[in-house]
Amino acid sequence: MGGMTHRSFELTNAAARTLLAAYHNARDGAHRTRLQAVRLYGIGYQVSQIVEITGCARSSLMEWCAAYGANGIAGLADHRRGGNSAKLSPGQIADLSGKLRLYSPRSLFGPQAATPDGLAWTVADLRCAVQEWYSVRYASPTSYTTLFARCGFSYHRPAQVFKSRKEVAVADFEAQIEKN
Repeated sequence: MGGMTHRSFELTNAAARTLLAAYHNARDGAHRTRLQAVRLYGIGYQVSQIVEITGCARSSLMEWCAAYGANGIAGLADHRRGGNSAKLSPGQIADLSGKLRLYSPRSLFGPQAATPDGLAWTVADLRCAVQEWYSVRYASPTSYTTLFARCGFSYHRPAQVFKSRKEVAVADFEAQIEKN
């Protein structure tokens, strides 16, 4: 790659071949991305090219290069602990799925439901229901979206509703517009 400034992170040909071999042997897509991104950076690709090729963020690329520099290929392994999904047993998840279909947030929480009509489940409502029914609390909102998926629910972005909006005033305004 011509015309680039000197980097402090460069790979030898042997290291680049080792990363490429590890990439071809890896089964996990995220791990493969890390291996590929570090290899491309180490052989001189521009950061913008690597971001386009791998879809990673620049900050992630720099973290991966630092991890590789400190610990080699082992530094690029997935070190997330996980475990949130194990908080509910498969039986509890099946039970939760049935309850989510049987009840609406409004029927459980009344006006405290997260949406104005209380008909659609949200992460906030699910968090309250799981806490109430199973005494379980997940650390991350992502865990609740995963739990929705495990219960067979799909994600729909709710319409933005302003709490200060006065529905009666809006209806009157719309009726006035129709008259004109």
